[in-house]
Amino acid sequence: MATIPLKEVDRVEILTILDNSIDILLPSTDRVKRLPLTQDALERETLVAEHGFSTLVVVSSGNTSESLLFDAGLSKNGLIHNMDVLEINPKELRTIVLSHGHTDHTQGLIGMIKRLGKRKMPLLIHPDAFLKRKVVFPDGHELGLPPPDRSLLMQEGIELMEESGPSYLLDGLVLVTGQIHRSTPFEQGFPIHYAYIGDKWQQDPLIHDDQAVVLNVKNRGLVILTGCGHAGVINTIRHAQELTGIQKIYAIIGGFHLSGRLFEPIIEPTIAVLKGFNPAMVVPAHCTGWKASHALSRELPEAFVPNSVGTRFVL
Repeated sequence: MATIPLKEVDRVEILTILDNSIDILLPSTDRVKRLPLTQDALERETLVAEHGFSTLVVVSSGNTSESLLFDAGLSKNGLIHNMDVLEINPKELRTIVLSHGHTDHTQGLIGMIKRLGKRKMPLLIHPDAFLKRKVVFPDGHELGLPPPDRSLLMQEGIELMEESGPSYLLDGLVLVTGQIHRSTPFEQGFPIHYAYIGDKWQQDPLIHDDQAVVLNVKNRGLVILTGCGHAGVINTIRHAQELTGIQKIYAIIGGFHLSGRLFEPIIEPTIAVLKGFNPAMVVPAHCTGWKASHALSRELPEAFVPNSVGTRFVL
């Protein structure tokens, strides 16, 4: 795979707008800023958590700073509610990136685009994200996963950028991986996941639209931000290294999809390989799961940081 250059940035801030949990008592550090616990914070509108994920990414280079939204959460109004509480103006965003098409990463767009009005907001998305999908459990129970509504997004002024390969954003300071190469023997996808392709339902275990955001922080290395990590967190890291030619991993933040019976067996090999990258910061979120998060805390105690809605990572 030919490498593509990724500019260095002086600073990155990643703010968790939505995640599965919130803990207002977590302490701050130099690089992990929790919401201040003040009387005002307890009396005004509070942040909400949900089974979904969304972050604000702000990159700074020289005297300029630009921002993008990565994912949008599950509920129609959860994203814009938390943006209001965090005093984030959606009209100041340069672009939106969706990690994949699952509902818990896309539905919040509905509430946000109403606030935007008819502004032409670019949205980067893999074409497969628009596939109709479902999960079929062993007992026959089905869970539908409605994709983003293409016609509604376009009607509301969203400018769709459908790309399956890697893309640059924010003047080349941000790389979106596009479809991720699968190289590990143990990250085999989601076997009970289906997509409606052509005129029939077909198994869709690899979820090819899964993609990550990659940044190159000066003197530190790569920061990799995942949504669910359906491609596998190890595959994702290796793909980012292959794309950029940069081997040093500074931080990996986001969903690692290690929750539930199907994925718990790969917690051990995942962590064994992850330790070899020697990241300075590991922040499991969203669908990583309780068992995997505790294993990461135990095996990478210096790097592990618990996430919480409202946390800002200064990298």
